[in-house]
Amino acid sequence: MLGETTGAVRVLLRLEALCVLLAACIAYAKLDLNWSTFALYFLVPDISLLGYFAGAKVGAISYNTAHSYLGAVASLVIGLTVPSSALQCAGLIWCAHIGFDRALGYGLKYPAGFDFTHLGRIGRFGVKHSEAQ
Repeated sequence: MLGETTGAVRVLLRLEALCVLLAACIAYAKLDLNWSTFALYFLVPDISLLGYFAGAKVGAISYNTAHSYLGAVASLVIGLTVPSSALQCAGLIWCAHIGFDRALGYGLKYPAGFDFTHLGRIGRFGVKHSEAQ
């Protein structure tokens, strides 16, 4: 699929995402925010998967909106500027969630279907035999 990332670049992007996850968790700890809140809200961005009930195109838009760093970083920056611990908390949890998903290979979606991501195909046919070796 055009636009899919493979090989070493894919690995690098997934490692970067792992770094975002770790950085968000470290910042969360440094700001002394509540870890039960982190656990409670960590999977909230996945509610966007409900968009797939309206079709692959709407699902991709919904998923990508909730899994783009744009909203997460904006929340964090506004939370640090105002200051608002609620926005700081939301921004860090959101960044951590996105980092976690991308580290696992769940990239931004193409309208072709859930399995088609900017990090390559996921699911049963996601990894080609030659890439797995």
